[in-house]
Amino acid sequence: MEWDAKLSTPGSPVCAPDWLALREPADAEARAADLVAPLRALEPPLVVRDLGCGSGSMGRWLAPRLPRPQRWFLHDRDPRLLAIAAESVPGEPVQGDLAALTDLTGTTLVTCSALLDLLTAEEVHRLARLCVEAGAAALFTLSVTGGARLTPAEPLDARLAAAFDAHQRRVVAGHRLLGPDAGAVAAEAFHALGATVTTRPSPWRLGPAHPELTEEWLRGWIAAACEHEPALAGEAGPYLRRRLMALAAGELRAEVGHVDLLALT
Repeated sequence: MEWDAKLSTPGSPVCAPDWLALREPADAEARAADLVAPLRALEPPLVVRDLGCGSGSMGRWLAPRLPRPQRWFLHDRDPRLLAIAAESVPGEPVQGDLAALTDLTGTTLVTCSALLDLLTAEEVHRLARLCVEAGAAALFTLSVTGGARLTPAEPLDARLAAAFDAHQRRVVAGHRLLGPDAGAVAAEAFHALGATVTTRPSPWRLGPAHPELTEEWLRGWIAAACEHEPALAGEAGPYLRRRLMALAAGELRAEVGHVDLLALT
């Protein structure tokens, strides 16, 4: 199928290092930097846990913005990504799933990027509880909010966006992923536990400034939509060709919604 993503489908639990490297500049541009300001009041030394750290992009972005000294723990299930992250983010690698995290005592800050939408409501509520019980701040960035918008618009955009969002809410091993609902569920969980919660939109703005990322996002977006709604497959190939021609001509723009969340206890 010609619209298949060459890299891991965005939102997939398994992320290729090439995809993470490709998206890192757009992630850095999108994150709501003003949410970091309250964290500068944290008393060092800081103990920071980066959950689902991937190749370390969150640490590279956040560490220079926080008071020092800092001690980082890099959590990920993929040993390849942990090795890459450790090359540029001084910290202790911790290999394992989020379920293995049962106590955050002594942690100053818990952070993650593009992770919450891959979790269930139960997992997000549990994570919020662990943060609040430990008195740890939480900075969770780039949780998808759904409804990607492309310019110029086409009639197929809305069907693809709806199918992609539904794919992100799919059931995996008997558990429903939160997908675009993750940010709202996390905010509700922290509010219920008495934390002070601040959210900010943090959309990707794709197009000629990020042509390779835009193409790979587009391929993955269409592939996931077609996986959820196979009836779209017949129109997907021509649609992709039109969109790639518009991208090559410098005419295509896409806004991919995300939200950042800061919770202080």
